Amino acid sequence: MHTAALDFLARDNPRFADWRYYRFDIEPASLEAALGLMAARGFRGVNLTVPHKVLALGIVRDLDPAAQQAGAVNTLLADGPSWRGFNTDGYGLASGIRESLGLDLRGARIVLLGAGGAARGAAVECLRAGCAGIWIVNRTRGNLEALMAQVSTLAGKATLRGLGPDAAGAPGGALIINATSAGLRPDDGAPADLRAFASPAAVYDMIYNPPRTRLLEQAAQLGIPHANGLGMLVHQGAKSLEIWTGVPASLTAPLMGAAAAKALG
Repeated sequence: MHTAALDFLARDNPRFADWRYYRFDIEPASLEAALGLMAARGFRGVNLTVPHKVLALGIVRDLDPAAQQAGAVNTLLADGPSWRGFNTDGYGLASGIRESLGLDLRGARIVLLGAGGAARGAAVECLRAGCAGIWIVNRTRGNLEALMAQVSTLAGKATLRGLGPDAAGAPGGALIINATSAGLRPDDGAPADLRAFASPAAVYDMIYNPPRTRLLEQAAQLGIPHANGLGMLVHQGAKSLEIWTGVPASLTAPLMGAAAAKALG
C-alpha cells in the first residue's frame, strides 16, 4: 500500500523520490533497541503491529490523545532522537465503515463483539465519535468488566453495557462490529449468532484476510449489509502516511486501497 502511494507522490514531488517503506520482524524484547537504531539511522516513521502497539506505551513518552485513550500506538513519527506516538486505527475504523457501509458512528448504537485490545480501540473511537451507546458482548466476564472500566470515562451520556455470549439485551437496529480474532482461521466459527440480534443495521468485521468470515457469510444469508476490515486497514495506513508526509489521507487512500486489494487477490 505504502509503496504504491509513495511511487505516486514521487512523480510530482522529488522530496519523495528516495522514500521507501520496509518491513522488519522485531522480537518484542528488542523493540526499544530497534526504535533507537531507526531514529539514529534517519527513519521518518514507523508502523507497529501486535504486540508492539502496547509495548511501545512504555517506550514512547509523547503520545497523542487517541493513543493514550486506546492504550495502543500504531504509528510513530521521528522527533529528533525520540519518537512521537499516534493511533490511526480509530480513524481507519470510522473511515472504513463510512466508505463500505455508508454509516457514521455518531449517534449509532454499537454492538461490539470482543473485549481485547482491538475492541478497546474500537470502543474508544465509537465513544469519541459520539455514538449513542455501546453494548459489549464477550464470553469472559473479567475481560468484559476490565474493558468497560477502561472506557467508562469516555462514555459521557452514551450507554455502556456489558452482555454475555448470548447477547441478551442487545438493542435493535445496531451496527455490529467484530473485534475478536474469530474468523482468522478456516475452521473458526462465528463470534456470535446474528439471529440473536433484532434487525441489525449492518455488520462490520475488522478481519480482512480471509475476506469473508463465517460472520459475514451469515450476514449475507440474512440479507444484512456487511463489510470486512480492508477499508480500515487502508485508511489507517493512509492516515499514518499523512502524519509522515503531510499529504492528506484522502488523496492516497484510493491508491492504497487498490494496491491492497490486488495484493490480497
